Amino acid sequence: MNALRKQIDKIKPAFTKGGRFSALESVFDGFETFLFVPNTTAKRRGAHVHDAIDSKRTMSVVIFALLPALLFGMYNVGLQHNTALGIEGSFWSTFFYGFLSVLPQIVVSYAVGLGIEFIIAQIKHEEIQEGFLVTGILIPMIIPVETPLWMMAIATAFAVIFAKEVFGGTGYNVFNVALVTRAFLFFSYPAAMSGDKVWVRLSSTFGLGGEGAAVDGFSGATPLGQIAAAKGMLPDVHNTLGQPLTDLDAFFGFLPGSVGEVSTLAILIGAFILIFTGIASYKIMVSGVVGAIVMALGFNAIGATAAMQITPLQHLLYGGFAFGIVFMATDPVTAARTETGKWIYGFLIGIMVVFIRVLNAGYAEGMMLAILLLNTFAPLIDYIVVERNTQKRLARLASKAKN
Repeated sequence: MNALRKQIDKIKPAFTKGGRFSALESVFDGFETFLFVPNTTAKRRGAHVHDAIDSKRTMSVVIFALLPALLFGMYNVGLQHNTALGIEGSFWSTFFYGFLSVLPQIVVSYAVGLGIEFIIAQIKHEEIQEGFLVTGILIPMIIPVETPLWMMAIATAFAVIFAKEVFGGTGYNVFNVALVTRAFLFFSYPAAMSGDKVWVRLSSTFGLGGEGAAVDGFSGATPLGQIAAAKGMLPDVHNTLGQPLTDLDAFFGFLPGSVGEVSTLAILIGAFILIFTGIASYKIMVSGVVGAIVMALGFNAIGATAAMQITPLQHLLYGGFAFGIVFMATDPVTAARTETGKWIYGFLIGIMVVFIRVLNAGYAEGMMLAILLLNTFAPLIDYIVVERNTQKRLARLASKAKN
């Protein structure tokens, strides 16, 4: 590392003001601070916390927490492909098929998003903001594996520009950028984001897989999609081959769905990492689960439709609830920031996701809309919490003054 540090210091003058490549100063600074912790801190005393962990290190921990869900999701892409086509594949061939299917989406996400951020940083003569390090990997994890790359590129560009940069960049955006990308895709290209053909990849990928036609009884519909299409009583949910899908299968992630959202177990591993490192708030996660359970039990008591009969456990296991409440709702920029506000914010997300799932027949998955809606109300929640606390303190002071 010392040799690399010396080499970086040697070429650094060429990228600073007056150097041959000064136009690329922001790009060089982003590369340098990614490799090494900056050796500068705020000069004022008392106003800042001095720590060796900067934003890039924080983002790196989040990416590390995402890896279990991402890696299992890649394997599941290959598994669903093999199951649908009746192929007997080894573990590694199954994983590499999924890896090669998801890799282009990751490359496009980062190329478009970071490309735009590099350009804007150069125009504004500012350092490159590191927020997209996480957003760039979140986007491929929350969209169908069959999403065309050109659609993904357009949606990513839209989200980075209009949901982030126009607000001032990292730390100023009101809405979660990855969810805005998914929302843009859902409302602009609904056929590519719903149905039973977008969640299971049947074609070959770089020469792997794609042998033959789908087996009889194949269905790529997600569990929530199957329930939304049912009438009357809650139907038995099936896997890709039409066999009964158990809650344990759903917990491990052997079902159709977005790459990162299928395995609750892998997501829980990521949640533990985020909570242990203090990066994400357990209050939002816990209150979100409680809110979903309360709302689900309320609908269970009515039970007029199949969607109303979905059990609280199924709401937690199916769709993007677990992934959303762990990795999206806890986004420190767009979530509530007061400690009391975090409990309220998470609880309302849990309430809203079940509410949308049950009552909106045209949209079986409600996590995206629930989080985006509460992103809007997060500042108001914090304002009310702060104002209430202020009034209580003023009342306490007034009481002491009288005594």
